[in-house]
Amino acid sequence: MLEVPPWLWVVFAVTVVVSLTVDLLAHRTAHVIGFKEAAGWSALWMGLALVFGAVVFVVLGATAGTEYITAWLLEKSLSVDNLFVFAVIFAYFRVPRAYQHRVLFFGVMGALVFRGVFLTLGVAVVSRFTAVLFVFAAVLFYSTYKLLKGEEEGFDPGRSVALRLLRKVVPVRDEYAGTHFFVKEAGKRVATPLLAVVAAIEAADLVFAVDSVPAVLAVSDDLFVVYTSNAFAILGLRALYFLLAGLLDRFHYLNVGLAIILSFIGVKLTLQALHKTVSPTVPEIPSPVSLAVIVVILATSVIFSLRRPVPPRAESAAGADAGPDPPGDRPGDD
Repeated sequence: MLEVPPWLWVVFAVTVVVSLTVDLLAHRTAHVIGFKEAAGWSALWMGLALVFGAVVFVVLGATAGTEYITAWLLEKSLSVDNLFVFAVIFAYFRVPRAYQHRVLFFGVMGALVFRGVFLTLGVAVVSRFTAVLFVFAAVLFYSTYKLLKGEEEGFDPGRSVALRLLRKVVPVRDEYAGTHFFVKEAGKRVATPLLAVVAAIEAADLVFAVDSVPAVLAVSDDLFVVYTSNAFAILGLRALYFLLAGLLDRFHYLNVGLAIILSFIGVKLTLQALHKTVSPTVPEIPSPVSLAVIVVILATSVIFSLRRPVPPRAESAAGADAGPDPPGDRPGDD
């Protein structure tokens, strides 16, 4: 384990709190996030993550710095699947575009908490039971199979456990009430659909954590490295969604790229487990090699998607299957 100075944890915590506060204040008035605004925020979050990575390089060394960048890029790439699910959830609940940032803001806050819990437990388990790495590798190989079979596309927000539990705890009205999560009706406190959307977003993140937690633990078993890299990747997720909104379907080879990345990380995890439990002569894949492989696969999948676009007939069929646009996607609905 790395000897992380307490002040570095403090710097990280202060950076996250200040960033979230600035983001909340900048978006205190509900409005539609355009491409230019999303690009600016994406650049800011990416720059912040890389600056913190440079600090990790200087304070904790080149190995920790490389692991941080690798884990951040890995989580960033895997989180693209989240963006597709966000689009499905927003369409299902017909969320006006002006309210979507508020939903994602609270979704990110929940994700920061849950990922911290899962990663802490994961690091503790791996440090005591190394053989569990084989289980994590199996999870990644199964996730690869699901991606290649297209099973990730069948997500139904209405059947999420979190949403069903919410409806048992508090009544949910049918109409939105601006950006409010609760309103009073006939003297009773009831939830608005916006709270149900947040619950669906959180439930989706819990599902994706099943893939991302084992994957990032293949890069590093240090809690500071894995959590800070995950946190900065999650912080930039909202801006990335609005930046790529409307373009997600064009990256049709991305799922193949993500499947290859997951299988590669599964192999890396298996070799680590064999090295630690069977024989130290079993080679491990160094973090710089992992970083290079992830970058090449991501770049290749994006380039192939752009050079070989989906045929118009396939695009129109996909549009027909998706049904009508949500109200927020039509002029005048916001």
